[in-house]
Amino acid sequence: MKAMEEIVHASHWLDRMDSVKAIIITGEGNKAFAAGADIKEMASQNYSEAYKRRFMEGWKDMRDVRKPIIAAVNGYALGGGCEVAMMADIIIASENASFGQPEVTLGVIPGMGGTQRLIREVGKSKAMEMILCGTRLTAAEAERAGLVSRVVPEDQLLPEAFKLAAKIGGLSTIAIAKAKDCVHRAYEMSLGEGLRYEQREFWSSFGLEDQKEGMRAFLEKREPHFTDS
Repeated sequence: MKAMEEIVHASHWLDRMDSVKAIIITGEGNKAFAAGADIKEMASQNYSEAYKRRFMEGWKDMRDVRKPIIAAVNGYALGGGCEVAMMADIIIASENASFGQPEVTLGVIPGMGGTQRLIREVGKSKAMEMILCGTRLTAAEAERAGLVSRVVPEDQLLPEAFKLAAKIGGLSTIAIAKAKDCVHRAYEMSLGEGLRYEQREFWSSFGLEDQKEGMRAFLEKREPHFTDS
């Protein structure tokens, strides 16, 4: 619970800072990105306690972060760790990373979005195998399945994550936020509703100074200088 509170709080704090253009989440060292929830904490908990405490519900607030979130996965991303990675917008994995939802081996099910997000990332059959059997994916398998954007050598994980964040940071913050919002809406809307939402957001972007600057720069064959307005 403490890790959840710290990550959610830090993400929202960074989201409010104008100087921050993207957020990177990674694990300490190279053994684990996040191994999941504390089993000792959960072992003696009953349904009434979990319900009253709204156990793990705080993670839903990650959906409200507007800035792009990059998960730099080093090592194990199991259970809650895999779910935290999937809360990010882009996942980059080191060659030693592995992903899994082994909750059924403990007599429970994923509770931080695993059953909902994983199927959207890797499809029903692969998600079912991972969730019903506790099967793990290597970094290479996760890339092939579409769970991660790319796999890099272990010593290049953070440099690549920072490089990606810098690339995003050079673009219009408002346009990036709009694009992220539209992609996330695709999870929750029908195709028709999503297309209409995207169209309205596209039209509204023509009210931005960044749109004027971006298109002027293209026509003048120079780099744009976005002002986030």
